[in-house]
Amino acid sequence: MKPVSEMTFEEAFAELEEVVRKLEAGGLTLEESLALYERGQALAAYCNRQLDQAELKISQLAPNGALLPFEPG
Repeated sequence: MKPVSEMTFEEAFAELEEVVRKLEAGGLTLEESLALYERGQALAAYCNRQLDQAELKISQLAPNGALLPFEPG
């Protein structure tokens, strides 16, 4: 299992979706469920940090710190 800190956002998010699917499906032992839950928590925290960093970069690039509404092409 790849360490969370070495994953891309996309890898972490995909694994998080898989963890949620497995937990929702059930049929796991308590130990398996706890291990998956802990992994999911780590993945979710990592994804949130990545999104926060992206939002910060975007706000730093926006004029006067104000985000402009998106208007498709």
